Amino acid sequence: MRFLFLLWGVLWLGSGALMAQKPTPTAEIVLGKPAFPINEYYTISFRLSGAPLERYSNFPELEGFKKSGKSSTTTTRTVNGQSTTELTITQRYAAFAEGTFPLKPFSMTVNSLTIRSEGATLRVGPQATTPTPPPAPGASPLQGIGLLDQLFGKPKPQEYVEPQDQAFLAVVPDKAKVYVGQGLHVGLYFYLAPQDQAVLNFHNFAGQLPGIIRELRQRSVWEESFNEQEVLPENVTVGGKPFLRYRLWEAELYPLNTQPLVFPAVALQMVKYRVAKKPVPGLDNRMEGYKIYYSGARTIPVEPLPPHPLRDQVPVGNYRVREAIDRTTFRTGQAFAYTFTVEGEGNLATLNLAVPPTPSDNLEIYGPEVEQALTREGGRVGGRKSFRFRLVARQPGPLALDTLFRMVVFNPVSRRYDTLRAELRPVVRGVAQQASAFRGRLDDPFYRDALPEANAVVQPRNIYQNVQRYANLVVVGLLVAAGFGWWRAKR
Repeated sequence: MRFLFLLWGVLWLGSGALMAQKPTPTAEIVLGKPAFPINEYYTISFRLSGAPLERYSNFPELEGFKKSGKSSTTTTRTVNGQSTTELTITQRYAAFAEGTFPLKPFSMTVNSLTIRSEGATLRVGPQATTPTPPPAPGASPLQGIGLLDQLFGKPKPQEYVEPQDQAFLAVVPDKAKVYVGQGLHVGLYFYLAPQDQAVLNFHNFAGQLPGIIRELRQRSVWEESFNEQEVLPENVTVGGKPFLRYRLWEAELYPLNTQPLVFPAVALQMVKYRVAKKPVPGLDNRMEGYKIYYSGARTIPVEPLPPHPLRDQVPVGNYRVREAIDRTTFRTGQAFAYTFTVEGEGNLATLNLAVPPTPSDNLEIYGPEVEQALTREGGRVGGRKSFRFRLVARQPGPLALDTLFRMVVFNPVSRRYDTLRAELRPVVRGVAQQASAFRGRLDDPFYRDALPEANAVVQPRNIYQNVQRYANLVVVGLLVAAGFGWWRAKR
């Protein structure tokens, strides 16, 4: 018996070590529906799991389509203390006209993984009855590095002058002040008048940007950075005049205390061409030079939350609750799953719903399993976070889940505290049962999986002693057989 127990222990430790191994990074391409109306977007996505995103190649160019914005979604699942993260980056495409278009096979590189798609045939139909709303302002993607794509030859000796330009660099927050824990969207933009495209270009952008971001980052915030790596102009209006705006960096910041957020003035060096005073036909008539643009310093005050007994623990955001339950009939002693999902805009990392204390032994609660899906799109950060519990009722009657599952949050829009609570009230039928005298660990997967299949029939107290007696007889029989075989072999 001791040998059997030792063997079981070795196998259990080995399986635990295998479970603790780091998952292998995987990536795949996901194509949208091949048939869609002209007023809807076609999408190409890649899904990465098992590793953080470091870099990825550009999405393909589609003939007959224009790139029209990107979004990213991060899904985190936590089961038994182990977390897995899945990131999805989606590129949207807008069709120019109706018809049939080929999507040729293509490949992309995500981190060090090469993923391929066999392509498809896209069919763009007439406009749907209910059009898809356009993307929110600011949802234009970041693509490429560089403003001008042409290379210019060495100019001939001429007299050059520096033209006036209307370009400027700006750090733009979306709020003048915020509460502790409230999201603040901050973007670093370079604005350029359309007529200035011929005289301005980016210079060593990849080398300058990391240093600029280090200056803008705050130490007293939780930061959710956008994963975009491309820079493309978007048309905006400033002071009634048209401008091209380049989104260089953006992030959602959640202050952790009342320390003001101070954004210093940062500098960006650009290539600025001087133009010939007397242009000569056949020549470029420009000479390359440099100009440094500075942003203005900004300070955003951070206000404390209104008085509340749990002010230091209350998450901040605009949230709502969705509930789910895995069955429609409930009986005593029968396990069922209940999911409490909080969704909306805010810092999902601060949302926490622990196992609630039960008022008596008439209800057993196990869990939770946590799953989080975070989406960054159009200058907004939000998503959903789900808490899945397993419950076993021992007494018949209605279950007041609203007294067990609730969460206090602060809504910065209404400037009030709200209590998100369960609304489902399942009714348990059957006869009263005695609660188990032994309560296993709430995070042990054995009890989560075994409860639905558990046999409620009472067993004799000495059943395990009988099993041990039979096992000992089997071992003794095996030893006798082995001794007899050894004795025969010696003869």
